[in-house]
Amino acid sequence: MEGKRQAKIARLIQKELSEIFRRQTASVPGVLITVSTVRVSPDLSIAKAYLSVFPSDKAQEVVDNINRQSKTVRYELAQAVRQVLRKCPDLQFYLDDSLDYVENIDRLLASGHHAPEASAEPARDGGSSD
Repeated sequence: MEGKRQAKIARLIQKELSEIFRRQTASVPGVLITVSTVRVSPDLSIAKAYLSVFPSDKAQEVVDNINRQSKTVRYELAQAVRQVLRKCPDLQFYLDDSLDYVENIDRLLASGHHAPEASAEPARDGGSSD
């Protein structure tokens, strides 16, 4: 269970990271990075940020690039939160593909794929139980 301090710091980091990525991607047309969730470890030493990237075909490449530049991002974050946090947590970035997953489910439902439900029905062969 996440404590109040963890949740407060996670929200602060999410807000500041969103601003950092907004500034960095302003020069790159056609790429949008959203910080969907931030989870902070109980000792506040590690922050895991889950990023949603548009367009999704470039998502893994963008997240890998951000992970390579994590020290620079951490420095910028530390400058932004220096009045609130004494020590900035280490940052780990992960791809949040939940929107792609939801989109895929919606597409499957719209196309009428009901194969798993049909195969789950018991066979009715009309056999007798003498």
